[in-house]
Amino acid sequence: MSIYREYDIRGIYEKELNESSVVKIGRALADKIDGEYVAVGYDARSHSPVLFEYLTRGLNAGGKTVLDMGLVPTPVNYFTNYQEWDGITPAASVMITGSHNPSEYNGFKITIDKLPFFSDDIYALGRECEAMEMPQEAERKVIKIDAKSRYIDFLVDSFKHLKGMDTKIVYDCGNGVAGVVVEDIFKALELKTNGLYVDPDGTFPNHHPDPSVEKNLEDVKAVLEKEGDIAFAYDGDADRIAVLTHKNNIKGDMMALLYSMKMDHPTVIGEVKCSQVMYDELERRGAKAIMYKTGHSNLKVKMKETNADLACEVSGHIFFKNRYFGYDDAIYATLRMLELLHDGIDLDAELEKLPKVYSTEELKVETTESEKFLLMDKIKELLQNPPADFPKIKDIITVDGVRINFENGWGLVRASNTTPVLVTRFEGKDPESAALYEKSINAIIDLAKEKLD
Repeated sequence: MSIYREYDIRGIYEKELNESSVVKIGRALADKIDGEYVAVGYDARSHSPVLFEYLTRGLNAGGKTVLDMGLVPTPVNYFTNYQEWDGITPAASVMITGSHNPSEYNGFKITIDKLPFFSDDIYALGRECEAMEMPQEAERKVIKIDAKSRYIDFLVDSFKHLKGMDTKIVYDCGNGVAGVVVEDIFKALELKTNGLYVDPDGTFPNHHPDPSVEKNLEDVKAVLEKEGDIAFAYDGDADRIAVLTHKNNIKGDMMALLYSMKMDHPTVIGEVKCSQVMYDELERRGAKAIMYKTGHSNLKVKMKETNADLACEVSGHIFFKNRYFGYDDAIYATLRMLELLHDGIDLDAELEKLPKVYSTEELKVETTESEKFLLMDKIKELLQNPPADFPKIKDIITVDGVRINFENGWGLVRASNTTPVLVTRFEGKDPESAALYEKSINAIIDLAKEKLD
């Protein structure tokens, strides 16, 4: 499978990401960047420093100077794009990270001129790299910068009003890279905390650093139950968060509703997988709600275009433009959630007030890379004239796949941009409705598969 993906470059170390491929990526990328300086950081994986050297060689060969921030979370990498270092402002940043993927994986999240470099740009970069000869070695030009301390100071200063608050906080870094900043921030704010698996270890010895998978939250839940008021869990590179209370695992769409309570008529963007409750409730409160495509890169671009205050994905990517810079940052999202508690908001009580709906998790239907988009076309065609027993369709939203609105809920089918699957999710006002929509749409998917065979 190609390492050049919709939102980033990702592959297996040595097999796909090796000296040849990564030096070429650096060299090709250099031509896309106006300006001399590129800020580069990396996550806790054992091969990340090696990939840093390869990438640096490529960038240097293209005439760029690398600002080396060392081991940092992805949000710190994004943060450097908004900072000046002795008169130098980076023209771009690259984060070397495998995010929540298994330990043999790594990759690159690229920002140029404060915007994500993704989709067709990445695919075109891949074609250039594949046609390229190995670049000539150039003089090594690297300047070390302390982005981590700058970021910690910025957040501590932004949230100094939380200093010494009473809440007992449990957090799980999953041996990812969140621990290199979150501990110092909590300590400076004199918060009562208990951290699990804080030390970065790219082999992830305790559990996989993906907080959207329930079993990865077992340890932090057990500690929360015994001795905490609220718990947070982070993915491998700390751009995604899970928030847990004694009653709720608060998904990204519900987090956005809670955060927006303290904003004045905000514009909030949600992905197509978000609950209808979020969109309806935002509109009811006088906010502007926009439904858009899944994917952190898509949401950042849409935020800039609409000047939105906040954006979210169900999986826990939360983007704040309100009082911040507009990228996904799980550490910042943690502090904004603590701020709600500090201001006297009872998270569980607020969620309890919302209309009750029954939602499935994100469900995946296995297919192939070449077939997934053909299947989507066939599904759209079949929905124009659905079977007689198909539930009554109110309307269909096609911003990303198909989100079919019914009388008592909705169903979604979209092709994943990163894996060979169709992603589905269903929501109903009662469990029976959710089950009916799931059964009916799965029957359409099966029919589409038959028609393609």
